[in-house]
Amino acid sequence: MATILGIESTCDETGAAVVDNGHDVRSNIVASQVELHAKYRGVVPEIASRAHIENILPVVRESLATAGVTMKQLDAIAVAHRPGLIGSLLIGVTAAKTLAWSLGKPLIGVDHVQAHLYSVMLQREDRPFFPAVGAVLSGGHTSLYEVRDWTNITRLGSTIDDAVGEAYDKVAAILGLGYPGGPIIDKLAAEGDPNAIKFPRTLLGRSSLDFSFSGLKTAVLYHVRGVPGKKQTPVELNDRNLRGIGASFQAACVDVIVKKIDRAARKIHAKSVIIGGGVSANRGLRTALSQFALPVHFPPMEYCTDNAAMSAGLAHVLLEAGQSSPLDLDAITYSAIR
Repeated sequence: MATILGIESTCDETGAAVVDNGHDVRSNIVASQVELHAKYRGVVPEIASRAHIENILPVVRESLATAGVTMKQLDAIAVAHRPGLIGSLLIGVTAAKTLAWSLGKPLIGVDHVQAHLYSVMLQREDRPFFPAVGAVLSGGHTSLYEVRDWTNITRLGSTIDDAVGEAYDKVAAILGLGYPGGPIIDKLAAEGDPNAIKFPRTLLGRSSLDFSFSGLKTAVLYHVRGVPGKKQTPVELNDRNLRGIGASFQAACVDVIVKKIDRAARKIHAKSVIIGGGVSANRGLRTALSQFALPVHFPPMEYCTDNAAMSAGLAHVLLEAGQSSPLDLDAITYSAIR
């Protein structure tokens, strides 16, 4: 049995978790920065980095205390060292390297995107069948992958402009709603008519596995404020209209995602589907994929957004495979999955 401490600081969440055997989560502590960034309607890198500095040690201590383990009882230190905001990454990577060096424990650098896919393994008995289509859907990522096993992953397609979670945030800003936009619009969509407005579905060709949400975002903007150069009365953003816009926007996003996953599954002859990232918590997406032809695996809700448990879990797989990282491990802004 391997007990691994994971550290997360790729963006605006400071996380630490203790995980046994790659899936038994003994603690998962996250210090959120949502309130710090809310007034900017997006993550401000400098603010995120400073908050990580303040939060990292208290979060690690709380994680160990909650798990009931000491530093000496750990078998390895894991850290998400790529991709992410460079300033944020450096805080977590530096903390992890320091702990690994001082304790004489293996250091395991983990790809954050790969960890999001692995999050379906946490606190679960069922296992996805390989090959699988993996979809990482969040504010920073919207990509499809062929997953042959947890260490053999190839990218099939990705967004050419906005990530889907970013589109949710921008549409929420257009509608005068709060941040982050995903949970707010998801709630509106549950109460609205998805056929209220015919928003576009951008598929980029018959066989494309890439995504584009910029046109959909613009369509919402034009619907609400009017097309530039044309006389049009702005839409009143009352409760009924907000619900209709939210439901119609979400329906367009979900339709495109499901279509692309189906294309990818047919292309690689997939046996299952794996969904990871913050948008994996979206109820509309979960409902739509509940009718999918293949088994679809979602993470438990508490592991959808950025967390350290998924990195600690994946690190167990890497440790068993004899993989570890040098103490000069770099923080890197792009994913290793190509």
